Amino acid sequence: MQWIEPQLLIADDDTDFRETLSEVFHRRGYRTVLVGDGCEALEIVRSQTKLHLVMLDLHMPKLTGLEALQEIRRLPVPQLPCILMSAQLNDSIVAQASKINSTSILSKPFTLSKLTGVVDDIFHRHYGW
Repeated sequence: MQWIEPQLLIADDDTDFRETLSEVFHRRGYRTVLVGDGCEALEIVRSQTKLHLVMLDLHMPKLTGLEALQEIRRLPVPQLPCILMSAQLNDSIVAQASKINSTSILSKPFTLSKLTGVVDDIFHRHYGW
């Protein structure tokens, strides 16, 4: 059986946060692609066929995480797992994210163990890894 290196897209306008998450996942054997806004995230999803998971901050320039997720769901990769992250979650945002099939929603701040647990669970459920 060939090892598949999971590839994550991390979209957040906070450079330090993006790089911290990237380092955490690199240590776990994952490849990461880092972008700073929703438009860049959407372009990467459109052009990359080997993405396994997208992590989107809610509040980003150009396109919000919700807007980017909505556009991702219109692409021919509708089952691509996506995590929405925000420090300002409310019932309306959670309802919108659920309506457009966010795989998971995380409230910032979260622990790295919480995040890696969610990612591990998604990989297990979606890919059997």
